[in-house]
Amino acid sequence: MLITLTTALLALSGSFVNAHGSHSSPQTPSADWATRHMQEEHHIDAFDGASFFTLHDYDSSGAWTPDEVKKTYGMDDESNAGLTDERKQEALREVFSLFDPANTGFISRDNWLRLIADGVRLPDFGFGPGHHGDIEYEYEIHHFEMYHGEDATEEELTHPEDIEHFRKHDEEDEAMEKIDQLERMAIVAANIPSKFRKQVQL
Repeated sequence: MLITLTTALLALSGSFVNAHGSHSSPQTPSADWATRHMQEEHHIDAFDGASFFTLHDYDSSGAWTPDEVKKTYGMDDESNAGLTDERKQEALREVFSLFDPANTGFISRDNWLRLIADGVRLPDFGFGPGHHGDIEYEYEIHHFEMYHGEDATEEELTHPEDIEHFRKHDEEDEAMEKIDQLERMAIVAANIPSKFRKQVQL
């Protein structure tokens, strides 16, 4: 009995190690893309059409613009760097053909709720779960919460995702430092090409 229990625990721990080692999230699409997006990008299982719309109405205008739909799908996220502009436009046309039947150029909240109630769903284009947060949010929700805890120490943050996250922060800090240095530099008039200097008429 003890051997069987030990074997089972080892097998279970092995599956956790394998999942942790790959740091991959399940790629099986949900019944519709919105459900997958809410589960993977927001860690929300229960939601309705109104709350989904409001969450992704980034300017609170009561309508989705093409840019907002692009953001929700994560089309401009680095994970989709290989997407061509043509492919993005194709996806946008498909979404708007479903939810903007009058071809107004935006998706109104009323149209969204009506069509969702009729069974229309956001398509899964294979762009992933829709990463649209800043680097801090994406790291927090897709890695830190899954593989670390609130009591994690800096010494424990050694996964490739941790290292990459801190590298990005270092790059941002270096860029800001360069900007600060440039702003602190005194302007030397002699170094300005003559064609850009204001000619003073005497």
